[in-house]
Amino acid sequence: MTGTIGFIGLGVMGEPICRNLVRKSGRKVLAFDLAAEPLARIVADGAAAAGSVADVVSGSEVTFTCLPSANHVSSAFEGGIAQSIRSGQTVIDLGTSEVGMTREFARRLAEKGALWIDAPIARTRQAAQEGTLSVMVGATADAFAKVEPLIRHFATDVTLCGGTGAGQVTKILNNMVLFETVNALAEAVAIASHSGVEPRLLLETLSKGSADSFALRNHGMKAIVAKEFPLRAFSTEYALKDLTYALELGGQAGLNLRGAALMRSIFEETIDKGMGDAYFPVIAKLIDPAGFSK
Repeated sequence: MTGTIGFIGLGVMGEPICRNLVRKSGRKVLAFDLAAEPLARIVADGAAAAGSVADVVSGSEVTFTCLPSANHVSSAFEGGIAQSIRSGQTVIDLGTSEVGMTREFARRLAEKGALWIDAPIARTRQAAQEGTLSVMVGATADAFAKVEPLIRHFATDVTLCGGTGAGQVTKILNNMVLFETVNALAEAVAIASHSGVEPRLLLETLSKGSADSFALRNHGMKAIVAKEFPLRAFSTEYALKDLTYALELGGQAGLNLRGAALMRSIFEETIDKGMGDAYFPVIAKLIDPAGFSK
């Protein structure tokens, strides 16, 4: 692939990803977002601005979408991608989306000789800025070989998980495990703070043993212990959305996912208490409200 790269969605993750493509790919990047501010910033860094989703697809060989939900992806697909796609083009969805929708979009583009590849991203906003994301790809081996070099401009771990939809399945399950782990961390911190053990010392000690995890070192230390739950981060509402995808997959398989179902109720209660826009480790406030009022 040597032509123009398109990029749709310049949010918290999309803007730094697009910036890495501008700086590292050596190719023209045509970007679009409904918000003027991130679009202006990415243009200042060397990208070209497009006026619509359709303009991006029409002017690009490969187009990335980095949108916050399946509804946003569907709007972009029906509002520009489906009408503008040409044979030989590729669309790579970096968001976490519903598996059935992903496979339907791939089928519809295949009818036009084009590719829809699911490549949901994992890790933090800092990783997006540093170009060290993990990406889980659903595609054929041939399609993966073509797009992997582009993805590696913003990711250090790029895994072919299987055919269309397999990237989404893997990312959805990644998030399910993450959410349940963060809840366990929040419970542990609450118990420690009421039992004479300093929460930061607790997590630092756990990180030296079998309880260590990415979630502990990031969500536990940098959010729960630090009591930092910013609004422009992975919100409780988006977490609930991804967890719902996992429960749907479990239901389709006839599985009783009791841990995931409990997490859903925790997220729903957190949203009901007005914390839906906050970074999802804010569930810690639900467990120990007094600990966060000090």
